[in-house]
Amino acid sequence: MSAPDLFAPTQIGAIWAANSIAMAPLTRSRADRLGNQTPLAAEYYRQRASAGLMITEANDISAQGHGFAWTPGIYTDAHVAAWRAVTEAVHGAGGKIVVQVMHVGRVSHHSLQQNGEAPVAPSAIQAGEFVMTENGRIRPSMPRALHVHEIPGVIDQYRNAARKAKAAGFDGVEIHMGNGFLLDQFLRDSTNQRDDAYGGSIENRVHLPVEVTMAVAEIIGADRAGVRISPVKTSIGNIPVDSDPQATYGELVEKLDAIGIAYIHVIEGRMPVGPEQKPLDFLALRHAFGGAYIANGDYGRSRAIEAIASGSADMIAFGKAFIGNPDLVERLRGDAPLIEAPVEAYYGGGAKGYIDFPTLEVDAA
Repeated sequence: MSAPDLFAPTQIGAIWAANSIAMAPLTRSRADRLGNQTPLAAEYYRQRASAGLMITEANDISAQGHGFAWTPGIYTDAHVAAWRAVTEAVHGAGGKIVVQVMHVGRVSHHSLQQNGEAPVAPSAIQAGEFVMTENGRIRPSMPRALHVHEIPGVIDQYRNAARKAKAAGFDGVEIHMGNGFLLDQFLRDSTNQRDDAYGGSIENRVHLPVEVTMAVAEIIGADRAGVRISPVKTSIGNIPVDSDPQATYGELVEKLDAIGIAYIHVIEGRMPVGPEQKPLDFLALRHAFGGAYIANGDYGRSRAIEAIASGSADMIAFGKAFIGNPDLVERLRGDAPLIEAPVEAYYGGGAKGYIDFPTLEVDAA
């Protein structure tokens, strides 16, 4: 039997993919003030539909879950209509697309919240770094701790987002549990200082993420649900890592496996850790999970081919490379040069730097 091939068809849960290359979530900040995608988004995603699996930029699950200006949402009928144009364009091009859903938690500012309210979090601990508002970058506001009686409402926000995703025609739903956003805040003992059923022990801290996953799986189907985690990533909100990420995320992955979800999408951060911290064993997470393992983090062509062939991953997610290379799959297949998109094109704006990057055919012409 030949080794798995990065460019061969594969299956992720109930989703058949043309290859083992995923387009990672890429925030492009081109939605309107109400979180509706512009018509340009349909063309942007259609151009990149050769990816085996496309994962959309993060979508707010509610007004409360909003933390960055001009990011899209998936909680109103208008959002459904805007995203349906995207899914139809992608499916028409033969692609598969899942939507990433997110609640930012403490990584927000009161100017982005309804009625200027404080953001919510597991505990009242202010985030560092910044969020992007319509008036520029600003430090996140001091959050308030969620009351226990509010948590079922947060779960319902995810459930509603899954319903809207299904109505919009998405092939699945990815739950964002990484990058220091709300569910990640509940997971880490550095940001979760609760003393109730949702804080303290590892078992308690994984409680909400597991409940959210079950709620989404009930709507979309477990075999069309995925979860993204970033056990050692610290950048968003300047969030410190958990004191024992191997144990915390190992427990989470085991419980996600029991639910039977399609995949886990793991940001395999390789940033320095403190002298008291051991490097994370990502292979242990891979072996603890029976579904597909999507690896993300500094993968180039040769390393991606090797990871799939060795079985250390089932799919490789590429992020920034997809911005300037809508035909990234073909460029990787032929080992062609990649276009490096300018940083100023990443966020905001219109068609320029969004849907105007050339393909290999255009380059040849």
